[in-house]
Amino acid sequence: MRKAFFLLLGVFTFFGLYSCDSDRVFDEYKSVSTWNKDSVVAFNIGELDSLETYDLFINIRNNSEYRYSNLFVITEIQFPYGKVVTDTLEYAMAAPDGTWLGTGFGDVKESKLWYKENVRFPEPGQYEVHIQQAMRKNGEVEGIENLEGITHVGFRIEQSAQQ
Repeated sequence: MRKAFFLLLGVFTFFGLYSCDSDRVFDEYKSVSTWNKDSVVAFNIGELDSLETYDLFINIRNNSEYRYSNLFVITEIQFPYGKVVTDTLEYAMAAPDGTWLGTGFGDVKESKLWYKENVRFPEPGQYEVHIQQAMRKNGEVEGIENLEGITHVGFRIEQSAQQ
């Protein structure tokens, strides 16, 4: 009887969590201990339905070792036939009072950052997304060699709400 209860509880928990995230098409994280300025975090997102539209997000997990209130990243989407779309993006990571904007308990906070919305992937084949940190100290030309405090970089694709 007790085993059946825990089995049912597990099944309900699984379906409950799955149904809360039904818009998810792709969601993957890569661990980074110190994010070197030359390190590219790559995600192979595979082939997507060319008739659908998607919303794209960059997910960042940071801890208290992150010493900045913002984050600059360079992103690339590589299309199957060679086209590359590159963007330089800035995201706020902390409020003016220093409070982290991400969610989570304890030392690690997670930020779900808007990248693009209502995107179509019209070419058949494999797509890749590359994310690279582009942080610099004020007034300096050279980038920060090793960015500390970022623990994971993620990429997420959801079904667009405006279909």
